[in-house]
Amino acid sequence: MFRSLAGVNYRIWAAGALVSNVGTWMQRTAQDWIVLTQLTHNNASAVGIVMALQFAPQLLLLPVTGWAADHLDRRRLLMLTQGLMGLLGLGLGLLTVSGAVQLWHVYLFALALGVVAAFDAPARQTFVSDLVAGPNLSNAVALNSASFNAARLLGPAVAGLLVAAVGAGWVFLINAATFGAVLLSLLTLRKEKLYRSERAKRSRGGLVDGFRYVRRRPDIVVILIMVFLIGTFGLNFPIFISTMSVSVFHQGAGEYGLLSSIMAIGSVIGALLAARRERPRVSMLFAGAAFFGAGCAIAAVMPTYWLFALALIIIGVSSQTLMTTANGTVQMTTDPLLRGRVMAIYMAIFMGGTPIGAPIVGWVADAFGPRWAMGVGAASGFAAALVGVFYLVKYRGMRVRFTGLRPRVVLSPREEAREELEEAEATATRAS
Repeated sequence: MFRSLAGVNYRIWAAGALVSNVGTWMQRTAQDWIVLTQLTHNNASAVGIVMALQFAPQLLLLPVTGWAADHLDRRRLLMLTQGLMGLLGLGLGLLTVSGAVQLWHVYLFALALGVVAAFDAPARQTFVSDLVAGPNLSNAVALNSASFNAARLLGPAVAGLLVAAVGAGWVFLINAATFGAVLLSLLTLRKEKLYRSERAKRSRGGLVDGFRYVRRRPDIVVILIMVFLIGTFGLNFPIFISTMSVSVFHQGAGEYGLLSSIMAIGSVIGALLAARRERPRVSMLFAGAAFFGAGCAIAAVMPTYWLFALALIIIGVSSQTLMTTANGTVQMTTDPLLRGRVMAIYMAIFMGGTPIGAPIVGWVADAFGPRWAMGVGAASGFAAALVGVFYLVKYRGMRVRFTGLRPRVVLSPREEAREELEEAEATATRAS
């Protein structure tokens, strides 16, 4: 399960990233809380606007972010982006501690963070292939997700306690300090042990080449559609959890942070299960989407705080299964020369849908109530599952056969043979 940690560079990177991820989740929790409860009167639409501003640059800057990930030194690019994000956290923290922060300040900092993150995300995703050899790449991607969500266990809970005790401003300042850990890890990496892949040649049609490549890959196209549906309308957890906590269950900052941590339990489980698999399977995308829709539907009707918290574990497992499988499949099956551009397209669709979905989901929560907003998330999961079923039937020959009264999903003989061959190749590569 932890085989990619055998490499010293990945261990160094993972340690620094874990500390920084804790700070990131602390800031996200504190930011959503002050927007909802201090800078507005429980206005979910304002939270949606913050999310939209933070993720819109992923889509708007797509022509240059993918190019940067494929052509520039990823380690140096990450040092720049991580340093800038630390400075932005410092600036917002100083404004908040001084009592001068206003809603438009949060909007401005969210937009600036989104611009920097647009360059950081594809570089960070593809940098894993510089740290880990090919056979262990899928495991490293899954462990990255496990680390991110392990930080999600601690970060929101600590943030909730600190917001209640000393205020949100100190949470932002602590987050700024945690970026020092990832910068230190980047500085101490052993350069001679990096897996330097061939950099793409500079060309004017670089991004167009990425789109052409994706268009020829129906498996990647269906992944992008599923990720867009759930990323746009389903992964609006700051809105779902904050509005349910405040408006439905009438809880405080500590209880709100605890809900985010409880959902992270499911996310960590999902990521570790993905790490156990030899390679990502497209069928897991369908299962993850279907269970995500079911989890949101169950959470929407839970009558008490603690039952809602239990439903969040289902959402955490299913969403992480879906996203880790999608990320691993795209990275492992993409031409290395185009990986940065394809991952930029992936991240733009994954994050870039938020400016569309978050304001809509926030409006639904304000107009009809948080439970109906959760229903929008459920619908996105079921819609993504239907897209996955369509792909499996059309391109993989999936059929349902009955053994007595028991249904069994099978692929065409050709696809089953291909999966067996891929499994054997993965096992042989790992053994060698």
